[in-house]
Amino acid sequence: MAKSKLLLVDDEPNLTSALVRSLDRSQFEIFTADSAQKGLMILAGNDVDVVVSDERMPGMTGSQFLAEVRKNWPNTIRMILSGQADLEAAVRAINEGEVYRFLLKPCHPKELQMTILQGLQHKQLVAQSRRLLQEHQKTQNLLEELEKANPGITKIDTDEDGAILVEETGRHDVASLLDDLEREMKKIGTR
Repeated sequence: MAKSKLLLVDDEPNLTSALVRSLDRSQFEIFTADSAQKGLMILAGNDVDVVVSDERMPGMTGSQFLAEVRKNWPNTIRMILSGQADLEAAVRAINEGEVYRFLLKPCHPKELQMTILQGLQHKQLVAQSRRLLQEHQKTQNLLEELEKANPGITKIDTDEDGAILVEETGRHDVASLLDDLEREMKKIGTR
């Protein structure tokens, strides 16, 4: 199974090194940056799954950085790990960067790892939801085309128990009707 890509951004290299040592390297390919600018360069060259950023950094705050991440890599999960319980920074991070979590330093390594794993699970669920929605839309479009080509063909009547009612169509068996429906769907699907 491929490792998830994680980017840690903090202007304190000692803290970043400690975080790298504390995280399970068998689950993550970990990138580090000591500034938001370097973090953006790493993101430009790698398909990063999760970014964990400090809030207070010179040049660009974590909120500003994560707002850029959201704009350019919207599917990347974004988190703040801050040494300050600053309500204004938290609100800014949520509103501008749409952060998944706002964590306070010191953060226990197990808590950070669990939060990252939850963020990855959230990312997978969102991607699966998008795929299912696209599949549903394709099926819906196919049914609409089928109905347009054969009015009434997609209408299904059921009785009070939910059993499908088949009207007498002059055909001697339902199997031939289903064969016709399948052929029509294949024709529409290959257009």
